[in-house]
Amino acid sequence: MKNSIDVSIIIVSYNTKDLLRSCVESVIKNITHLKYEIIIVDNNSGDGSKLYINNIAKKYKNVKCFFMDKNIGFGGANNFGMNKSTGKYILLLNSDILIENNVVERVVQWMNINSGYGVASANLYNPDGSIQGTGGYFPTIFSVFSWMTIQDLPFVDNLIKPFHPMKGNSPFSNRAFYYKERDLDWVTGAFFMMRREVFEKVGGFDTDFFMYTEEVEYCVRIKAQDWLVRYLPYEGVIHLGGASGNTGDSILKEFEGVKLLYKKHYPRWQYPIMRVILKIGCLWRMFLMGIIKGRKAGSIYAKAFFKT
Repeated sequence: MKNSIDVSIIIVSYNTKDLLRSCVESVIKNITHLKYEIIIVDNNSGDGSKLYINNIAKKYKNVKCFFMDKNIGFGGANNFGMNKSTGKYILLLNSDILIENNVVERVVQWMNINSGYGVASANLYNPDGSIQGTGGYFPTIFSVFSWMTIQDLPFVDNLIKPFHPMKGNSPFSNRAFYYKERDLDWVTGAFFMMRREVFEKVGGFDTDFFMYTEEVEYCVRIKAQDWLVRYLPYEGVIHLGGASGNTGDSILKEFEGVKLLYKKHYPRWQYPIMRVILKIGCLWRMFLMGIIKGRKAGSIYAKAFFKT
């Protein structure tokens, strides 16, 4: 019967067989008082994931698996999984996540009490125990300018709500921001819990966003329907992929995502201004990162400058 399951956990996999195994095992080990299902959507992996996924589905009756015939992206695969789900809550979980400390149950309990919130996320940690950035505020012209240029300076975030509050390359990293429970505009898609009513009313991800910034765009539409988004500083979510930091590919895709977000949801006159800000920021970072981290780091932003 629909909603007899407390939470549907959607895990999208693409060539992450070993990570996926650890993720699923951690979920099974750490959820003891909820009725749940795990829905694995494989994006046409070529690393032998299919055999493991089929085996785990045979072993556990509450694990369902689906195989795409091509990589349809993070948003598209999650949409497919959500359409197959039946739970009262839907948890989108990256395959490079490890669950501990009954964190899923704690977030569900919080959502049960706080009915005005459509989305919630918990605290994400690197494997070494250091905290990760887990959401922020919608990007404005001022906040993107700050993000690209001056945000590493102290007290800037007190004046301009940050798109990304965490500043990993700065001595003023702002980790304390994530010690406190608070409302945010968006939270990371790596651990993204929402009510079924949100999905039914708002729909799924915009598949024009193949990867990066898709959860920001999703939250724009969710908040437009008067749902609130909450960050909960609950420990128990280890994000293995987050430890590696930004790659050149992720930087380029995030800039593209911000541009697309502006095309879709902001006044038309702001889009060219946003492009200029991103280009200025790329030049600044190309110079700064080239000095701090070397030529390779600088070349990433040189590439981003011409693509932006």
